[in-house]
Amino acid sequence: MKANKKSAFRELRNDKVLYVMLLPGLLYFLLFKYAPLYGIVIAFKDYDIFQGIWPSEWVGWKNFRDVFHYADFWIILRNTLLISLYKIIFGFPAPIAVALLLNELGNRFFKRVIQTVLYLPHFISWVVISGFILAIMSPHNGVVAFVYEWFGQEPRNLLIDPHLFRSILVASDIWKDLGWGTIIYLAALTQVDPSLYEAAIVDGAGKWKQTWHVTLPSIRNVIVLLLILRIGFLMNAGFEQILVMENPAVLNVTEILDTFVFKYGLQQGNYSFATAIGVFNSVIALVLVLAAQWVSKLFGEEGLS
Repeated sequence: MKANKKSAFRELRNDKVLYVMLLPGLLYFLLFKYAPLYGIVIAFKDYDIFQGIWPSEWVGWKNFRDVFHYADFWIILRNTLLISLYKIIFGFPAPIAVALLLNELGNRFFKRVIQTVLYLPHFISWVVISGFILAIMSPHNGVVAFVYEWFGQEPRNLLIDPHLFRSILVASDIWKDLGWGTIIYLAALTQVDPSLYEAAIVDGAGKWKQTWHVTLPSIRNVIVLLLILRIGFLMNAGFEQILVMENPAVLNVTEILDTFVFKYGLQQGNYSFATAIGVFNSVIALVLVLAAQWVSKLFGEEGLS
């Protein structure tokens, strides 16, 4: 036992610089991720901001029953799941495809320019992007209005069309985060063994077969890992994006749990109700991550571990 303690202390002393570098990250998670978990108890209380958390009346599962019996809860939940699923189905494969295309470019300068152009939107806030979309979609002087007039049709305001608004949300989300995902997959592609391509060429494989039988299997672990993490955010359909882009005409197809919590829970002071929805979201996200991890293990992938 003493020998083990001495060995652990020696290892800690030898790697003390690494542990010091790790400390800010640990403090961040302790202060902003774990410490706020104390507030979960609000979901089980009739929270009064003037009384405080513990003096407030304990109501048990009442807030959760109120959530599930709320008139529009299931419509809001459906909107959340649909928008998130659309973003996964159409948005998750997009950076993989772009990374594969960029990986085939021989001109390094052109490749870096394309990467920079794709990556820039990641740093633009949704408020600014919303302004861009409003300007482009304007039925009076926007690009879309010009296209309609070019074909001799009356311009339409697509942003008030409930049937198209979700597509606009998904397309703008893909455009914004495409560069970030592309960089991750490009980094993974650098680890592919070149000898595998040489062997495939000897066997007569073309570019498509090389991609299908060499490239994709080589980065499969990264794809599975990112997919599991993305599934964990299934209940997060994009709060900032929808909050700045939605309007009353499309509210029935864009109201999600996060925006509902912000409007009904925080702005109106229903903190216990809002916390109950947050706990519900967290539990569902945990179940989804564990389920995705279990499925990945069934197919022989490493997953998160």
